[in-house]
Amino acid sequence: MEPSLQEPLIRKTSSSYQTFPESTGKRLDKEYLRSLHNKRLYLAVFAAVLGNFSFGFALVYPSPVIPVLEAHASPALRLDQHTASWFGSVFTLGAAAGGLSAMLLNDRLGRKLSIMFSAVPSAVGYGLMAGAQGIWMLLLGRMLTGYAGGVTSASIPVYISEVSHPGVRGMLGACPQIMAVLGALGLYALGKYLGLVLDWRWLAVAGEVPVLVMIILLCLMPNSPRFLLSQGKDEEALGSLCWLRGKDTDYAREYEQIKDSMRKQSQRVSCTELKDPFIYKPILIAVGMRFLQQLSGVTCVLVYLQSIFKKTSVILKPEYDAALVGLVRLFSVAIAAVSMDKAGRKILLFVSAGVMLVSNLTMGLYIHFVPASQNGTIANRTLVSSANLPAEPTNYITLIPLLATMFFIMGYAMGWGPITWLLMSEILPLKARGVASGLCVVMSWLTAFTLTQFFLRVVESFGLEVPFLFFAVICAGNILFTGCCVPETKGRSLEQIEAFFRTGRRSFMR
Repeated sequence: MEPSLQEPLIRKTSSSYQTFPESTGKRLDKEYLRSLHNKRLYLAVFAAVLGNFSFGFALVYPSPVIPVLEAHASPALRLDQHTASWFGSVFTLGAAAGGLSAMLLNDRLGRKLSIMFSAVPSAVGYGLMAGAQGIWMLLLGRMLTGYAGGVTSASIPVYISEVSHPGVRGMLGACPQIMAVLGALGLYALGKYLGLVLDWRWLAVAGEVPVLVMIILLCLMPNSPRFLLSQGKDEEALGSLCWLRGKDTDYAREYEQIKDSMRKQSQRVSCTELKDPFIYKPILIAVGMRFLQQLSGVTCVLVYLQSIFKKTSVILKPEYDAALVGLVRLFSVAIAAVSMDKAGRKILLFVSAGVMLVSNLTMGLYIHFVPASQNGTIANRTLVSSANLPAEPTNYITLIPLLATMFFIMGYAMGWGPITWLLMSEILPLKARGVASGLCVVMSWLTAFTLTQFFLRVVESFGLEVPFLFFAVICAGNILFTGCCVPETKGRSLEQIEAFFRTGRRSFMR
């Protein structure tokens, strides 16, 4: 007999990592994936991503609230320009603190319990804003809801990746972004269409609803099988996988693969192990992606969107711009969700960065070369003051910044928005996944806070075109980073991805 027929079904490589022979493994994997029942898996993911719905709701809460509080009758609650700025931005500081604490929570409590824990600061934060009697209560409430968002940002993608199988992990990995967009749209809808019924306090009360539903559903969901194995709870891990995959499937084989991978790993990362490329390479890639994602300018565009549109005299009423952007984001993330497991992660990252590059470049060149008399940019070196200036007569050329912004949001939502979160949870080694995911969230939100703080200063000193041209350069760097550093993880199990980083053998990824 030929040697290939004499080998056992599971064989060892030089790195002592076990995997299936390529031809047999692919056939068995496809048969196994077709046999799985995904209804319970989808329910578990839905329960988890309700935390992202609350996150999206809390993130944009200031949008309809700040104009109301700026004209509030009570001096204790009336916002001026300084306090309004902090009311909007303190959320990102809370999110950074949440990502920092998630480094400990993910490994101590587990992914599911960390998500459930986030409900406590979220509920308290909404309660403070609903019953606020002073600005300090508003700011503390914003920080607490931001803290909860930071915890969920680090925990939910990891939970989804660890309970999912390769056949649907890409699609489910986009769900956090979809739910965050739906949360933002929900806030806009309540603020606009129910504004006569729900004032700003009741909007905060409404934010409690998805938090309570999330807690109830997660109580009925299993914990991550990989986390349970890392805690030595083998029987509970097997039961969790059985519940997620279905009793009449070959879930025991997947369980043995996961357990075999876990057996070769220590419980915690030591300082010595951080020098191992198997550990530091995926961490550097994940952190780099989060850093470049924020440097591409998405947070600045979303935060100052109305001011940017006003400055360029876009043909759009201010009350509709946020909703339109939200719909574009939702449509684009949905495209990413259905195509990630078919087209692959890298191709979407390339397309996403390319679209953002062209959009930012178009925006920067438009502002620089089109005369102020045509684009309506009076007081070209300030964004804040332009918000109170009378609008100039509309010119068809102002469709350019509108389309450029829409394509920028679309490009971001198709790739560098959802895929960076998914890849973070896929490529990080299990033993460092909790700590490293928290580090990624901290990097993301600190970068966002810094950009939003310096954006206005740069505009006042150099003009609005400078940040957009800077964002275009970053997007070009995103393309290079994707080509040189990011591995394709489509259709690969988490164990195969770990084997790639452990051995450097690309055969594991084919």
